[in-house]
Amino acid sequence: MEKFIIEGGNQLNGAIDVRGAKNAAFPVLAATILTKEDCVVKNLPLIEDVYRTLELLKSMKAEVEWIGERAVRVNTKNLDPSKIDTDIVLKFRGSVLLYGPLLARFRKVRLPQPGGCVIGARPIDTHLDAFSQLGVAVRPYRRGFELEYSGKLKNTEVILNEFSVTATENILLFGALCQERVTIKIADMDYQVQELMRAVKKMGAWVRIAGLHELAIQGKKQLKGFTHSLVADPIEAGTFLVMAIGTKGEVLVKNVPDQFLHFFMKKLKDFGANMEILAGKNGQSDVRVRPSKKILIDKIQSFIYPGISSDLQSVLGVLATQTKGSTLLHDPLYEGRLKYLEELNKMGAEIYFTDPHRAIINGPTKLRGTDLGAFDLRGGAALIMAALMAEGKSIISNIYQVDRGYEKIEERLQKLGAHIKRIGG
Repeated sequence: MEKFIIEGGNQLNGAIDVRGAKNAAFPVLAATILTKEDCVVKNLPLIEDVYRTLELLKSMKAEVEWIGERAVRVNTKNLDPSKIDTDIVLKFRGSVLLYGPLLARFRKVRLPQPGGCVIGARPIDTHLDAFSQLGVAVRPYRRGFELEYSGKLKNTEVILNEFSVTATENILLFGALCQERVTIKIADMDYQVQELMRAVKKMGAWVRIAGLHELAIQGKKQLKGFTHSLVADPIEAGTFLVMAIGTKGEVLVKNVPDQFLHFFMKKLKDFGANMEILAGKNGQSDVRVRPSKKILIDKIQSFIYPGISSDLQSVLGVLATQTKGSTLLHDPLYEGRLKYLEELNKMGAEIYFTDPHRAIINGPTKLRGTDLGAFDLRGGAALIMAALMAEGKSIISNIYQVDRGYEKIEERLQKLGAHIKRIGG
């Protein structure tokens, strides 16, 4: 099993590029199922979760061809859902996004319960309830579910049980082939949903923001192929910004999609971060981080977009260990999202858990290198940050979790002066 060895205590300095958005790649690649024409997706991050998505498509006999370093052509004309590799589905949370397009195109789909990060209970009840509201029959099937659509909608309005990104995307994908207008209420509006909306518009579907957390989509019987370049990843951008602040270096983070990070970046400045937003390319910004005089954090609360993403509270939690006083950390979304804090305590942090969703972080504390384990993708990135800030050597195991979302992170951090290397394998 591969591990990271990190010698901490030095600043990060230099420039780093943000890659394409991981969580936008899944729904856009899933949208290729909705048409028999060629689709081209560009600016893909070269990460494990993208490779797994493409493997799932290929297992169903889709044509998948790399036409550039980060560009792929997909054709699903001869798609056969019965051939799907269920082993990948069981390990990969993003596979839940196959329900919508497969159901829309083939009227019946059988899939096992998708897997994913260990960050708490993540059932797909909201997805199943949403499909049921539209008149889709939902039945248990082996380790998962069978969904069947008669071709006639029972209702044209869906009210989601929660602000779920993937449930919103699944109904958008399903609605893209429906010729009646479908309205989604309690819809999530985060960057990956907006990216999917851009893609299905290119395919010929009508889709609009219809109100506060409300979307409307009216599809067509036949959709066109599309070419789409993914936006840069807001989560990766935020991760690198906080890493730069925590290591007290001077780092230029390039290709920051700040249109999705307005509140997050405001909070960083409120905390005392020394950041300068510069003009970038393709509608995105470059952000220069310089050493801050003092960072103070009284509260970190993750929330639905446009709040602070749950995916970014982990690096903020690491930063809070170095600030004076107590910080309340609250993640109301996932009860397992705070597991990384237990690893920080091993490093010398002073963190108290009030319940599975909240913790008090007292600082500043001196972090010391030790053996650590990555429980999930974002927690793994947080532990890398902590190890970079700590005195001495840290060894982080289960780094496959990090590889799922960050492309060659050790090589990119090495260019900033980080003492990090990969061993094993």
